[in-house]
Amino acid sequence: MTDRPQILFLYSDTGGGHRSAAEAIREALELEFPGQLDLEMVDILRKYTPPPFNFLPEIYPTLSRYPRLWKLGYQLSDGPYQSRMAYRSVWPYVRFRLKQLVVDHPHSLLVSVHQLINEPLGRLIKGRDQHFATVVTDMVSTHAAWFDRRASLVVVPTEAARKRALQLGLEPDRVQVTGMPVAQRFCLPSADRSELRARLGWPQDQAVILLVGGGEGMGPLIPTALAIDAANLPATLVVVAGRNERARQQLENHAWQIPRRIYGFTREMPEMMRAADILVTKAGPGTISEAFIAGLPLVLFSRMPGQEDGNVTHVVKGGAGVWAPGPEQVTGILRRWLENPAEQQQAAECSLRLATPQATRHTARLLAELAMKSVAHDSGQRDP
Repeated sequence: MTDRPQILFLYSDTGGGHRSAAEAIREALELEFPGQLDLEMVDILRKYTPPPFNFLPEIYPTLSRYPRLWKLGYQLSDGPYQSRMAYRSVWPYVRFRLKQLVVDHPHSLLVSVHQLINEPLGRLIKGRDQHFATVVTDMVSTHAAWFDRRASLVVVPTEAARKRALQLGLEPDRVQVTGMPVAQRFCLPSADRSELRARLGWPQDQAVILLVGGGEGMGPLIPTALAIDAANLPATLVVVAGRNERARQQLENHAWQIPRRIYGFTREMPEMMRAADILVTKAGPGTISEAFIAGLPLVLFSRMPGQEDGNVTHVVKGGAGVWAPGPEQVTGILRRWLENPAEQQQAAECSLRLATPQATRHTARLLAELAMKSVAHDSGQRDP
């Protein structure tokens, strides 16, 4: 190991939020500490767990289509006793691959951005003079598996998540609230909206509704888009289908009544959010946090049971949006807001108040400090 801190991020692609959070923090570390850190990312489930765990990134999209089954599994496993028993049973099976991770990737600090690996990481470093930190990427409803008492630092996005950590026995000085990590491009000063719309080819004289389902185009994206069209709302609809090519093609082939723009996966989401008037989305924590920074009012049309329930409450109680679990409810809210722009503007202002644009930089500084302490400690032990 060199004297320069080495931070190893452990994520997995079971949903886009884990990788994107790790990438955002890595970017912030490079901006805050240029040339001072060695940074690496590893998909731990794919590369360092045996079957069937290494197939979870491929299985996740299928599981997410069965919300009742997902909810049952979430509820049955969400508790300190259940979590400990489950990990105790699988540890003998996964430990050899995880120990190889440490050999293959020298590090000063392990950083987990995935709930499934924290208890195994705690076992992995037990008896070793090593640190690991957790960055929680669920906003409010946080599964017990996120929180392992052996973590040197647990970074959480909300006060509700912090309270959950303390209830599960973590020491208060090891839990820090920073907000949800998002990429730097979402936090940059906004260009003029008319300029953004001109660049995107969007109309200047009409409200723009932005409809997204995350990077994978999840949730009832198609029926919601078609319901908005059937309602003949006085707006332009922009749909981002993500990597869901089937949905994109179906929407492209639809005989539209209202003006529309259809996109697949795009890197222009920050510009689109700043140029839009209303966001219709599933209750993913990353998208919600990005919308807050853009000051967008939200209509939440879908959620993953368990882990995203609290996100809906956070948005609604904060006044930043509404829960509309069905195409008819979505179109009803949109029509109300378009007819009452003052109500829409109030939600936009509440959204902006909930924003935490410095969250990623704050998280980066906390992790860098811990990594540097680890290097200093190791150097002190080597000195005669």
